[in-house]
Amino acid sequence: MNKKYEKSYDRIRALREDNDLTQKEIAAILNMSQTGYSKYETGENDVPTKILIDLAKYYDTSIDYLLGITDVKEPYLRSKKKLKE
Repeated sequence: MNKKYEKSYDRIRALREDNDLTQKEIAAILNMSQTGYSKYETGENDVPTKILIDLAKYYDTSIDYLLGITDVKEPYLRSKKKLKE
């Protein structure tokens, strides 16, 4: 685990646990395997941008909070414009 980013791994695990979700349940929400998701929580793999966005939306927080850049859990105001996916 990269100690520099340890806080972000702890945050995504804590948010999952605070929401009473298993790794298998959040992995299903993210359309991925439990093993793949587990590697994000342990720091074995970096979390891709798309997954960070999905987690921030799901937990109603900011990517900065997920990454440990801020301790403010509330999300930033988002634009009402929808981006084409």
